[in-house]
Amino acid sequence: MPSWTTRRVLGWTAAALLLIILWDASGLDLPFARLFGTAEGFPLRGNKAFVMAFHEIPRTVSSLVVVALIVGVFRPWLFLRRLARRDRVQLVVSVLGAMLLITLLKKMNTSSCPWDVNEFGGVASYVSHWALGVRDMGPGHCFPAGHASSAFGFLAGWFVIRRTAPEMATRWLAVTIALGLVLGLAQQLRGAHYMSHTLWTGFFCWTAGLLTEWACRAWVQRKPVSLATASKEELQP
Repeated sequence: MPSWTTRRVLGWTAAALLLIILWDASGLDLPFARLFGTAEGFPLRGNKAFVMAFHEIPRTVSSLVVVALIVGVFRPWLFLRRLARRDRVQLVVSVLGAMLLITLLKKMNTSSCPWDVNEFGGVASYVSHWALGVRDMGPGHCFPAGHASSAFGFLAGWFVIRRTAPEMATRWLAVTIALGLVLGLAQQLRGAHYMSHTLWTGFFCWTAGLLTEWACRAWVQRKPVSLATASKEELQP
């Protein structure tokens, strides 16, 4: 990765982190949730058409795309033909790794969803997801936003695609961010998440991709050295 590109990516990452921290510090999560929920709950929570359109179908499509990428490792299609097999493997590992990270973070966190908060008819008290160790007396495991990772998880693949298909990478990035925000907002309307949950999900998925890229680049750079060392050892009596 050229140094100037590294600096630019780190600049984007730092800017995104700053904006998300500012949102958290603003305390707007709860006021924003009040726009869609009442003391009786969130009207769209059980709306079958809304749930089907913005939850069930997107989740299924996301799973199918992941399967298609896995198949593409062995039988490349469309833009995957422009990637080496090593890059196709990294693409799959990056995306799955980002999604798995969100799942693990959700299992570790004790923050409950808006629809579980007493202000919206639930049993939990509102507690920030950064109040580590403070229980809100609800079911928890709501932070970050798992459903938004159905789209944001693909952010991690941008680091691979941009190397050989920069135009495709730009479209990939734009579509992934747009879909992630749409899915996150849909869950906000249903009371399933606060906006910060969605924003942090996008950031965590992006960071997972960045770290995977660095790890893979380091491995590729060390591999020739390792092979050369092994060859010399084999020639020694």
